Amino acid sequence: MVGAGPSGVYAAEALTRQPDVDVSVAVLDRLPVPFGLVRYGVAPDHPSIRSIRSTLERTLDAPGVTFYGDVQIGRDLTVAELRASVDAVVYAYGAGSDRRLGIAGEDLPGSVAAPELVTWYTGHPDVHPDHGGVAPGHPWVPGLISEAREVVVIGAGNVALDVVRVLVRGVDELAATDMPDEVLAALRTRGVRDVHVLARRGPAYTAFTTKELRELGELADLDVLVDPADLVLDVSSTLVAEQDKVAARNLAVLAEWAGRSSTGAAHRVHLHFWTSPLALLGTDRVEGIEVTRSAVDPAGLVRPVGEPWSIPAQLVVRAVGYRGLRLPGAPYDESTGRIPHAEGRVIRDGAFSPGEYVTGWIKRGPTGVIGTNRSDAVETVVSLLEDVDRGLLVPGGREGALGALLAERGLHPLGMPEWHRIDAAEVARGQQHGRLRTTLAHRGELLEAAEPGES
Repeated sequence: MVGAGPSGVYAAEALTRQPDVDVSVAVLDRLPVPFGLVRYGVAPDHPSIRSIRSTLERTLDAPGVTFYGDVQIGRDLTVAELRASVDAVVYAYGAGSDRRLGIAGEDLPGSVAAPELVTWYTGHPDVHPDHGGVAPGHPWVPGLISEAREVVVIGAGNVALDVVRVLVRGVDELAATDMPDEVLAALRTRGVRDVHVLARRGPAYTAFTTKELRELGELADLDVLVDPADLVLDVSSTLVAEQDKVAARNLAVLAEWAGRSSTGAAHRVHLHFWTSPLALLGTDRVEGIEVTRSAVDPAGLVRPVGEPWSIPAQLVVRAVGYRGLRLPGAPYDESTGRIPHAEGRVIRDGAFSPGEYVTGWIKRGPTGVIGTNRSDAVETVVSLLEDVDRGLLVPGGREGALGALLAERGLHPLGMPEWHRIDAAEVARGQQHGRLRTTLAHRGELLEAAEPGES
């Protein structure tokens, strides 16, 4: 498994629990710790979802499964070398990049992709380098949050809501989470007062889950403002609401908010529907965003209509989706940002590639919830086992070859014993400050914590 997030671990679980084929599974990850999106994508103030980690941990601790952390394909070994040392490879490395808006001013300082903000507040070591400062290619988020009074978040999904909550939720409430100490310290300096959320389509087309939408309205010292005119449904929106229970529930929540008056709360979230971004404004940094009304044309495409206007903003966060990246040596479809496949069987050079499989976001795109990865992984594993049954995938007596190859390279992967030491160190760090745990955000901290202590 190339990737120790939910998709890779669920595939390992499906393989090791089936009774027909004796199998051992190696789960590789370029990071020193496992769990992928559960650790570095799920908002820290959603502990029930983050607790899925316990289920993933049981699989990684199970007989027949070995975790190899801090092993990077392309740096430590090639795809070809990996394939030569195992019978089958399952690519499960997710979607690690963001989608762009393609509008003027998008590269101005103060324009941030949601994945960059998310990985900052979850404590990803790529964004928290050991030397301090900021990792190359990443914005200096704490400064942006401290200086910004007005923020625009572009997107109508749960990631957009996660970002909004972190920007407006009381820091004392966030201190009950496992956020890194330095993230909490930065959030205590934030100056954000108004957050504008832009959705190109109408309220019936949002990708919010109703639970997360309601949660926003329950935050303390916050007014959620909705223009009642945005909730007037056209024929197509009415049809969506009649056929989609989630859309109907979301509309009910939004209608309740539209009936509220402002209370003068310290923070305000403005939800704008049928609003398309045209350009980010500013010379040396973001100072605002130009927008216009949008509508669906006869072909079903969203088009800008009407006269533009501007919203002041010192920080703009685009939360319009993730995109898969190319893994050196693995097939990749540039047009979709995914590995080409059929039912999880990788297609290389126009034909099925024996022994190569794919699961998760790099297989289907960044869709669904974490649990979706389990059924997706099962589909891939079923294909793999069918290939074994049909003689298309023949075991080559390679057990132990991968570990031997890594040892020959002088590499020292982190396994589950090292993870358990890191886990204990995070719990201990949290307890020092009256918290359940505190995420270690720096690679050096993780590696130090992984070392065995004195007996």
